[in-house]
Amino acid sequence: MTEPSPSAPESLPSAAPAPLMGASDIRRLAEEIGVRPTKTLGQNFVIDGNTIRRIVAAADIRPDETVLEVGPGLGSLTLGLLDAARTVVAVEIDPVLAGRLPATVGQWRPHAAGNFHLVLADAMRVTELPAEPTALVANLPYNVAVPVVLHLLQHFPSLQHGLVMVQDEVADRLAAGPGSKTYGVPSVKAAWYSSMRKAGVIGMNVFWPAPKIHSGLVAFTRREPPVTTATREQVFAVIDAAFAQRRKTLRAALAGWAGSAAEAERCLRAAGIDPSARGEVIDIAAFARIAEAHAAPAA
Repeated sequence: MTEPSPSAPESLPSAAPAPLMGASDIRRLAEEIGVRPTKTLGQNFVIDGNTIRRIVAAADIRPDETVLEVGPGLGSLTLGLLDAARTVVAVEIDPVLAGRLPATVGQWRPHAAGNFHLVLADAMRVTELPAEPTALVANLPYNVAVPVVLHLLQHFPSLQHGLVMVQDEVADRLAAGPGSKTYGVPSVKAAWYSSMRKAGVIGMNVFWPAPKIHSGLVAFTRREPPVTTATREQVFAVIDAAFAQRRKTLRAALAGWAGSAAEAERCLRAAGIDPSARGEVIDIAAFARIAEAHAAPAA
């Protein structure tokens, strides 16, 4: 269903929600700037206003917040975020899309144009932004979703919470807990920074072009990493080793990382973990203890 055009606000009652771009608006804008969504960049634009409102509501954004949006595309979600937050910082890798975004914001949200900041960059390389973000809300390309989330959580400690839309199976992996079949490297590394939970499923027909699989919403809340003398890099090295051969016992899987199976067993026992256990059953705190035991000299 097509949302009202930008000329609609003047004739709407004050209680009416601000207009959002619908399918015809998105397609018309894409044609205007000569954009065809590409699989390479994972471009699937949200074309349904109700879905935008659902995402913004689920993100629980406060009016005083600065929201970081990755991959704003043609700006359909951006408009909804500008309605909810004080400031939106959008990081876009596509120069054609980035070039049109300020004009789109000025057309649809003229009163909020000064609250919008655009950064033309690869989100995987961004380490500085024009404003300090407190929330992340993004429709992330499936092929880079996990590394982008981990990169942003690492480099922007000001991010306290957020909501990301990713491929549904990726959402399950990010939100999985120990013992789950989908628990793995993304689950454990994400848990270093935050608690994550599945916040919903989005159908295929609200996107253009429509993907072949459903999308999942993942909400997160920042928390302190486990108390440990090990560094994040040391802990993540244990995680990578444990899941590189996830069907093996931790004693066997960590042998290469530790230098020998005997040393792996020593570290595991020092951390209070059964050497015959597998990585899929232990939490981030346990991985931190293993890393800490390896860094400590044997008694």
